[in-house]
Amino acid sequence: MLPVLTAREMSQADKAAIEELRTGETRLMELAGRETARLIAEQFDRDGDLDGLSFLVVCGKGSNGGDGFVAARHLLNSGAVVDVVLVWPESELTGVNLEGINILKAYRRYHEGLRIFSGLEEAVPFIEEQSYDAVLDALFGTGMRLDPKRPDLSSPAREAVELINRLNEESDAVTVAIDVPSGLDATSGLSTKPAVRADHTVTMAFHKTGFFQNDGPSLCGPVQAAEISIPRFLVEPASCMLVDETFAAESYLLRDPSSAKHLNGKVLLIVGSSEGGSSMLGAAMLASRAAVKTGAGYVCASLPEGHAATMHSFAPEVVVIGRNMDDILEKADWADAIVIGCGIGRSEGGQDLVEELLRNPGIASKKIVIDADALFAIAERNLFDEGLMLEDAVVTPHAGECSRISGLTAEEILASPIDVSRNLAASWNVNLLLKGSPTFVASPTGMVLISESGTEALATAGTGDVLAGMIGALAAKGLDTHDAAAAAAWLHGRAGDLACDVSSLVSAVDVLQAIPQAVLELFESED
Repeated sequence: MLPVLTAREMSQADKAAIEELRTGETRLMELAGRETARLIAEQFDRDGDLDGLSFLVVCGKGSNGGDGFVAARHLLNSGAVVDVVLVWPESELTGVNLEGINILKAYRRYHEGLRIFSGLEEAVPFIEEQSYDAVLDALFGTGMRLDPKRPDLSSPAREAVELINRLNEESDAVTVAIDVPSGLDATSGLSTKPAVRADHTVTMAFHKTGFFQNDGPSLCGPVQAAEISIPRFLVEPASCMLVDETFAAESYLLRDPSSAKHLNGKVLLIVGSSEGGSSMLGAAMLASRAAVKTGAGYVCASLPEGHAATMHSFAPEVVVIGRNMDDILEKADWADAIVIGCGIGRSEGGQDLVEELLRNPGIASKKIVIDADALFAIAERNLFDEGLMLEDAVVTPHAGECSRISGLTAEEILASPIDVSRNLAASWNVNLLLKGSPTFVASPTGMVLISESGTEALATAGTGDVLAGMIGALAAKGLDTHDAAAAAAWLHGRAGDLACDVSSLVSAVDVLQAIPQAVLELFESED
């Protein structure tokens, strides 16, 4: 998994590379610009040969502009035609940035494909006549800090951002942001007005937390991390990581050829209800079947009386027991992981059941997945405020459910999901999976894992129940609930992508049926 850093953490890593590893600032900038140019060439599938392609590089006066100067030079070296715009006067450039523009100016004696413009006013008439294949945004990097009370950009930055966005809208040129889209706060994900809307971002060394919060996902486009010789040991232990395919593959434990069903994860699901003539059995069926599909060796569901036949018609592998507490506790002792809540109902009886279960030491000592209606019971009974002691549990709320439990507004949660999920996990002493796109999985120790595999395909009823069953299966197979939740979130998102070519047509059953294909992909990619 890749570390995900705040702007401050990235600045500290830069400083450590320069001061502790003796990697000079000029060398870091050279690597940043060269890797940017290389990754751009990959985007055009040109294997380093950019003959016939034309680029506009819009540069600021700080280090991000310096990266742009170096990238422009390497694009020229690969055969491209390049226009460079200095948005601020050259007199404001210092140090390695001044060195970078001077090297480019020397290039003009030998390269007719390079034009350097001093200011937007000089550049715009020529830009209007040129057709570009890509526009490189090198105005602001991670050093920009947004003041939420003063989000409006001033001149000439405003005009530069508007130019980049206009070219993106009115031409075929793609916009590539160097490090971060200009105007985006690399930590919070809040942005200036206006901010660059990138088609692709080449970030330096590590992903930034702002890419996954607030405006970040809509402004960044796909993000690639450029290797610029800032090693990972400078930022470890990182408190935020990006879940990837490798983590998901390593987290999925295959069955030993000589094993038996009881050695491959035993899951107990206490789910489903029948209240007031309505049935909540669908959620129970989806969660139970998801546990089976994710590879649990033995799955048992506790259901209200009279529903065994319906469950068996959908998931014949699932053993069904009733709601007798002695039977539940016997199975809880047997189980490796327990899922509580999917369709269990919000009546007083449902809340009583959830509270009784979570306060029972035999259940509280197990790996527990707490979802859906069980979250409602926790909120209504204030269970986290009354000393609920769970050994290894994960709660799986979306922002609305999290708001009900925590007292924070959904807007407050979504404005700072990394910090909020981290703080609540520590306060409640549980792992917390905050559903959304992306999904954040926080532990009481402060570690936050981010999964961005999900899409709008998962925005349909029942997919949360599928996720709960998947987490239960992975936890039963050996993971703690934090890693199980993160790996399941990644697989869940991938299954949603595979379920149908049209994301708006995906149903929870489609996601369920795509789980084996998502798992199979993990091991095909390793071969």
